[in-house]
Amino acid sequence: MRRMLCLLWLLPLTVLAAPSPLTPQVVEYQVKYGSFSLGGARFTLAAPQGNTYHYEMDSDLSLIVLSDKRKITSVFTDVDGQLQPLRFIHERTGTGKDFNEQIAFARDQGKVFSVYKGEKTKLNYTDTLYDAMMLQLQFRLDLMNGKQKFNYKMVKDNEIEDYHFRNLGQETVKLPSGSYQTVHLELIRKSQKRHTDVWMAPDLGYLPVRFVHEEKGNTMELTLKQVQFSGATGQAQLAKTE
Repeated sequence: MRRMLCLLWLLPLTVLAAPSPLTPQVVEYQVKYGSFSLGGARFTLAAPQGNTYHYEMDSDLSLIVLSDKRKITSVFTDVDGQLQPLRFIHERTGTGKDFNEQIAFARDQGKVFSVYKGEKTKLNYTDTLYDAMMLQLQFRLDLMNGKQKFNYKMVKDNEIEDYHFRNLGQETVKLPSGSYQTVHLELIRKSQKRHTDVWMAPDLGYLPVRFVHEEKGNTMELTLKQVQFSGATGQAQLAKTE
């Protein structure tokens, strides 16, 4: 379970016009592990300060005697639709060992300085890189701009990892919060032991409305509970999941 909880950050109704993925927003998800409700996760993208954005995730999950609390912050800039990371902080507390991850992206120096679980490393900044939070926003921007290939390099756990997604087409997703027309995407893996799918709604700026990760016969699922763009909900009827 603990490993599956880490995927929360891999980790964001009908509106008159689809908002941009970079529109200030607050998004809440219901999190389930199998048939058990674990709690919720909230993603907040604040209005930019100049061209600097702050994207945060807070989660508080528990199952019987297990608990997992996280706060993640990503700071980045936008250069004509290409996001560039600046800083990333991930703090985790709960059952088991607590940990902290901090990443500084020094693009001008061609270096990435990372500290994960107390271990420091220095990586080369030679390609277009992302952190685990702002990658979601870049993914949404690429979908909005009609891109067909989704290949990304993400800094995680003191390493640079490759992520590739496959577009499986359009699907209607029905949730307690509403019915959504979505694009279904799958994370491409070499191994079949893990499977990850995400459904993203074009009408909501390609916001993920459902996320499912399966591993060793267990399933972690996030479903959209509530979303608010620019200080006003896109639809007053968007209900909170009980």
